[in-house]
Amino acid sequence: MITDIASWVFLAAGGFLIIAGGIGLVRLPNFFTRLHAASITDTLGTGLIVLGLALQAGWSQTTVKLFLIVAFLYFTSPTSTHALAKSALHGGIRPRAQTSDD
Repeated sequence: MITDIASWVFLAAGGFLIIAGGIGLVRLPNFFTRLHAASITDTLGTGLIVLGLALQAGWSQTTVKLFLIVAFLYFTSPTSTHALAKSALHGGIRPRAQTSDD
């Protein structure tokens, strides 16, 4: 019973973060803020969802596979975000400077 509750809490929190990241992609003003919203919520949201799924699966081969997926995502998601930001800077997109009007 406690495992099921903890699993659903992780699944709900991960789902909330993924949805918040999607809203951030639509609502935020420029490329770099959108990239930040997507990368942070994608990494943490996916980790929480996979943790909730691992709790539901118990200790099995499926759990090992889920943790390998999380390890892969924790290395590739920040790397791809960094590559996108560097290519945007190289392509001439500059971060928006904060002004006193903001």
